[in-house]
Order: sequence, then C-alpha cells, then structure tokens
Amino acid sequence: MKEYTLITGATSGLGYEFSKIFAKNGNNLILIGRRVEKLQGIKKELEEINNIKIEIIPIDLSKKESVDYIYDFVNKKNIFVDKLINNAGFGSYGAFYKVEEAKDLEMIDVNIYALTKLIKKFLPSMIEKNKGGILNVASTAAFAPGVNMSVYYATKAYVLSLTEALYEECLGYNIKIMALCPGAVKTEFQEIAKVEKSDISKSNLMDATYVVKKAYEEFTYKKSVLLVPGFKNKLLVQAVRFMPRWVTRKIIKKVNKG
Repeated sequence: MKEYTLITGATSGLGYEFSKIFAKNGNNLILIGRRVEKLQGIKKELEEINNIKIEIIPIDLSKKESVDYIYDFVNKKNIFVDKLINNAGFGSYGAFYKVEEAKDLEMIDVNIYALTKLIKKFLPSMIEKNKGGILNVASTAAFAPGVNMSVYYATKAYVLSLTEALYEECLGYNIKIMALCPGAVKTEFQEIAKVEKSDISKSNLMDATYVVKKAYEEFTYKKSVLLVPGFKNKLLVQAVRFMPRWVTRKIIKKVNKG
C-alpha cells in the first residue's frame, strides 16, 4: 500500500507551501482544492523537480459529500494516508447580523465539518498501522472572541480544542497530532474574507513560507501539540490567557476595525 500525504486547500497560501515542502522531502501527495487548473499546474511543477507521485482531487469541501468522495478515491487507489494536513479554510468579515447566513454556514462546513470528517475517515487506519500524523491549521484567532469575525474565530477555537483532545487520545500510538496557530499571514485569505485590519495588524502579516517551514520542522521532528510561530504571536497568546475577557474583546474589536 502506497503512502501519501493529503493536503487540503493546496492551491494557494499555506496549502501551496505545504505541498512544496512535503514534496521536497520525498512525500507522495494528494492535493485537494477547488481550482482544477491550479492543481494541475502544481502537480506538473512538483512532479518535475521531485521524485514523487501526486494525485489531485478538484472538489469543494463545503459540499457534504466531498469527504466521502475523497475517501473512496483513496481506497480505490489502494493508498494509505499517513499524513493529513487539514489546511483548507476561509473567513468572513463584518458584524454577525450583517454577514450572509449562507456564507457563515459554508464556512462551518469547510472549517469544521470537512476537517472533522477527514479525521474520522483517516485516523483509524493510522491507529491500526501505528503510524502517521495529523496537522490541523488553526489560528491565533482560536484564543480570543472574534469581534467582527465571530464565526471564523469560533471555528478555529473548535479546531484547536479538537486537536488538543486528539493529541491526548493518541498518546501511545506512533501518531503525531499538532495544531498550527499562526497570526495573520500574507495569503489570499485577507482578500477573500474582505478583512479590514488596523494599520498595525497589516504591518505584521507573516510570510507563508516561514510559517510552513516552522510548522514542518515542528510536525516532523518535535513532540509538541501546539505551534504558534513568531515571538509577537506567542506573546499575544500568553497575554490573552491572563487578560480580562472584556479587555480582549475591546482589543480584537479595534484590531478588526470595529
């Protein structure tokens, strides 16, 4: 049975950087994304410079049947997903009552439902074989109430909580479980979500290549369940833990231009 690393949201941003670094280190890949032309281009690019095999699945993870399709595809190809990188996700911006209901519910389907179902599908085989790893992309947003991005912050809090619980449940198996919690990163995310950040926040956007390099090293060589890349982000997370909740809300409101 062939071993592959499955990466969701692989066509841009962190997902594309994850695709490159796992390919460079000899991992066969299954790349998930909505844009078939982008997937085809990445497959051609990475197969030409790395001695690996790449499967692509153009699919919309907001559709309830998408994970079943991915799982069936993997089984038909006789593939063992030894590493699952749950990167796909998006956000919305604006007061809760102003954001379209359909958009927020679609976000929940991608950020929570699809992520959870992918783990449900692929974790049992990792446990059976006593090997593998799951990296879930959360965010520093997971640690605070997200004024003007309320549903997005809440989805990332779910991802972090789930990941930490899975980490404890999987102790004793040779399976790595980790949550990546970056701050704002220079990707398409901000544009797609139409986020309005303060000038200070805009000046502190992190480089996607740097974030993924740190995540890959932590995921591959260390045992921690949580990675918050960047000193300022680590400081922010620690401050939120000790700060009164009402103060945190006011700060996030200001950061998100409320």
